[in-house]
Amino acid sequence: MPGMTMVQALNDALDTMLALDPDVLIFGEDVGYFGGVFRVTDKLQAKYGPTRCFDTPIAEGGIVAAAIGMAAYGLRPVIEIQFADYILPAYDQLVSEAARLRYRSNGEFVAPITVRAPYGGGIFGGQTHSQSPEAIFAHVTGLKTVIPSNPRDAKGLLIAAIECDDPVIFLEPKRLYNGPFDGRPGQALQSWDGHPAAEVPAGHYTVPLGTAAVVRPGRAVTVLAYGTMVHVAGAAIAATGIDAELLDLRSIVPLDIDAVSASVRKTGRCVIVHEASRFAGFGAELSALVQERCFYHLKSPIERVCGWDTPYPHAFEWDYFPGPDRVAAALRRATEAAA
Repeated sequence: MPGMTMVQALNDALDTMLALDPDVLIFGEDVGYFGGVFRVTDKLQAKYGPTRCFDTPIAEGGIVAAAIGMAAYGLRPVIEIQFADYILPAYDQLVSEAARLRYRSNGEFVAPITVRAPYGGGIFGGQTHSQSPEAIFAHVTGLKTVIPSNPRDAKGLLIAAIECDDPVIFLEPKRLYNGPFDGRPGQALQSWDGHPAAEVPAGHYTVPLGTAAVVRPGRAVTVLAYGTMVHVAGAAIAATGIDAELLDLRSIVPLDIDAVSASVRKTGRCVIVHEASRFAGFGAELSALVQERCFYHLKSPIERVCGWDTPYPHAFEWDYFPGPDRVAAALRRATEAAA
């Protein structure tokens, strides 16, 4: 199995599905001739032609609206929103039309749409290229929300999303596109080559939506994370030496609540890590679910390590991110609290 970056793995997933299913097509801003601003769709137009992979005007609402019509007709559109920050002009189409199509038609129509979007910070893109809007999609019944943390999962999850008959918001952490890192400011990205998660199988395979992965087993505390924060949490665990169990949620809707509950009941402690703002972030829902299902097993308060409750701070980007030091402090608080 070849070692791949996440960009290469996502490109391979799209290539695989374009070859296997004539109903799959790709469109969005700059995804055709240019191959996407992060090169995820590189060379796909040249290989499959401009009717299977093509560019659109800068009109996110129109892109999603067109995808809904195509999906209702029987196609499987994979659309790219150039940055997750740009998705808000299409929010009404996603919430009022795509998410409800199966239900309002009593199953006569479905919306097998995959909405890809680079997401999160780490490239000094400022307030309009760096946000983490996963919570506003997780709240919408009828949408699925997926966030991979490594190349192997990225390919399998994207194929599963494309094959799903419901709309999927597929958020791709920009800081992981070209390799893993532990979240320290200024650190050079490392290659994924040789990393087990970078060994991406050839051809078609899926990672089922709604299945968490135990990245590291442990008994002292459960750490819940997704996307970039899986690597940040892993670095914090390594720095502290605490016997933490690290779960990569992989998708937040559907959520693998059984895996979460089993882990917290085993450890009795829980630390939640995400890059988005703390207030009403997805960590709040995780905290509520853990409290409801694991209350009598908890030995300490649930900890949340999140972004600031401010507009995205360009000048203080690396202070805004939950880094290994902040996560390590939460791990110590959780494990040192009296049972």
